[in-house]
Amino acid sequence: MIVEYLRYEIDAARQETFIADYQAASKPLLASPYALSFDMSQCVEDPSQFIIRITWTSAEDHLQRFRGSADFRTFFAKVRAYVGDILEMRHYIPLST
Repeated sequence: MIVEYLRYEIDAARQETFIADYQAASKPLLASPYALSFDMSQCVEDPSQFIIRITWTSAEDHLQRFRGSADFRTFFAKVRAYVGDILEMRHYIPLST
């Protein structure tokens, strides 16, 4: 299992649409056998900051199998507009259960 964290900076005018688009994108994402969980958080102190956390079966499953799938194409069509807003996108190994 691997955890992907994406950190976004989204201006106030686009936040409502960003949230709605990611909620819609979570459906094809979670339809994938490689995505185990998804959640999205917005910073209280700075509402322009968002964290997306996706738990994957493995980094290889995410980067190779999911990204080559129809589920990815459907997912990415919903979030493509925000790629330029990504501040960080990394995979982490959980150290606690």
